[in-house]
Amino acid sequence: MHRLRALRRPACVQLPAGRKVFTAPHTPAGGPTTRTPRTHHFQLKTNVHSKSSSSGVEDLLFYTITEGKEHVPISCFTSALKKTGLHPSDPRLKDCMEELRQAVKESVGEVMMGRDLFHRCVGGNIVLLIQAFRKKFVIPEFDVFAGKINEIYTRVEKQRDGRVADYIPQLAKFSPDLWGVSLCTVDGQRHSVGDTKQPFCLQSCVKPLQYAIAVHEAGTEQVHRYVGMEPSGLKFNMLSLDDEDKPHNPMVNAGAIVISSLIKPRSNKAEKFDFVMDFVKKMAGQEYVGFSNAMFQSEKETGNRNFAIGYYMKEKKCFPLGADMIDSLDFYFQLCSIEVTCESGSIMAATLANGGICPITGERVLSAESVRNTLSLMHSCGMYDFSGQMAFHVGLPAKSGVSGAILLVIPNVMGVMCWSPPLDRVGNSVRGIHFCQELVSLFNFHNYDNLRHFVKKLDPRRPDGDDRNKSVFNLMFAAYSGDVSALRRFALSSMDMQLKDYDSRTALHISAAEGHVDVVKFLTEVCKVDPFAEDRWGNLPMDEAEQFGHQEVAKVLKDYQQVYRQQEGGGSPAGQSPIMDTIEVIV
Repeated sequence: MHRLRALRRPACVQLPAGRKVFTAPHTPAGGPTTRTPRTHHFQLKTNVHSKSSSSGVEDLLFYTITEGKEHVPISCFTSALKKTGLHPSDPRLKDCMEELRQAVKESVGEVMMGRDLFHRCVGGNIVLLIQAFRKKFVIPEFDVFAGKINEIYTRVEKQRDGRVADYIPQLAKFSPDLWGVSLCTVDGQRHSVGDTKQPFCLQSCVKPLQYAIAVHEAGTEQVHRYVGMEPSGLKFNMLSLDDEDKPHNPMVNAGAIVISSLIKPRSNKAEKFDFVMDFVKKMAGQEYVGFSNAMFQSEKETGNRNFAIGYYMKEKKCFPLGADMIDSLDFYFQLCSIEVTCESGSIMAATLANGGICPITGERVLSAESVRNTLSLMHSCGMYDFSGQMAFHVGLPAKSGVSGAILLVIPNVMGVMCWSPPLDRVGNSVRGIHFCQELVSLFNFHNYDNLRHFVKKLDPRRPDGDDRNKSVFNLMFAAYSGDVSALRRFALSSMDMQLKDYDSRTALHISAAEGHVDVVKFLTEVCKVDPFAEDRWGNLPMDEAEQFGHQEVAKVLKDYQQVYRQQEGGGSPAGQSPIMDTIEVIV
């Protein structure tokens, strides 16, 4: 019988040098079977192994990042972080970054990160880092996605159309060559390219923010007693009201001036401004938010059209009782002169994408109602005379400003801030518009892209390699090659380490046949895979090791079989280690 089994090598082809290759994975016609989640023993096992499991999780994460090395430069760790999209300035990583800075300060020469330093750094951030390196963020393959964004940025940079706005003298001082794009996902993944640290004024991009604040404070019904919600079909600075003598919507100048009078109506101008600034800073995660007094003065000196709108609305009794029209205009000019960068602006946009919760601080800044209303109006009215085309071609909520900024929101995914001063004839950034169009041409971010006939676009929210056949192939190839680093990554990403190929062979079968002791130890000691799994010929992993003369591997498997039997005999669920259970519980 043993001789017959030895002759019937199932999943390998004998090569001249005694090496083997495994057969290509195949999913049966019925499709992959669904694993029953084991949750009933998580709490018990986590309590028993609490300290050792937590340390084991950190070790697994450390060796995943260092690819099995005991010491790596600190730059290796920060580079790995950036690949996941986490930014060193992220307030959630404050303690971690402080430990690294302290280590650099106390050492001479290049600082190497070992397990001890790693444990000190990640202790308070283990949940965040496990999610990042398991690719459980909204954009799993963030480094690939960031590369695509850079390509779009470079193509759009070549645009030379448009003119810098000059009707406000301060705006005319900006170079037409400035061009920056920053994005922030709802999980706090961030990427920037270009002139993203250069401050610029929000201008009309502040309109959705002040509207959201007003609704958050006073409620939808109160706000819309004074402002409509329909597109005007006219230029943003026209002297025009709807049939009820109200501004058409909060995204045109008339509507924004009235909204200014609704924020903290019984407070003085200084208190009102500080109140809004505090809101905006919270939306930006306490990243850069400033104020340009030069722009404020320039706005007032050249704001004749806005004064005309103000007096027209005063004559039509558009303002709430007791509101001072001149004070409301002053406050509106102040809000338009708030400064941000692309980086801080993208976090503000991400707060809107995240339902009013800032992604990098976790603080709820705006109510869900105010965010929903704001995004609805941005979608229908946010892009001046281009709003209809923007909704048609891009299909996402956005707001532009004459400073060259475009604040773009992809609900439940990310926020984007584009900035380039040259404007088209309706007052939108030329490069910004092109970037938005290219973005939805490549990725299925348009609100109606997920229909059956739009499958050719990329979906960055889909994990790379979530296809079962690809997972089986990657797992088996790592076991065949002895690639423990790859196996660590697979384990950390919650891959089933007991996946089987067409012939029911597991990674333990393959690694035992190849004599990879390190792989066998990892699969048994960390992943606790089943050593009694049989392939379709009835072979166990230990049979593979013995047949090909790998005595050290055979001894490891023999010892592990005894431990595994004891675990089963004691009533403790076998097949998953405390470390892997801890990862599941954490996430």
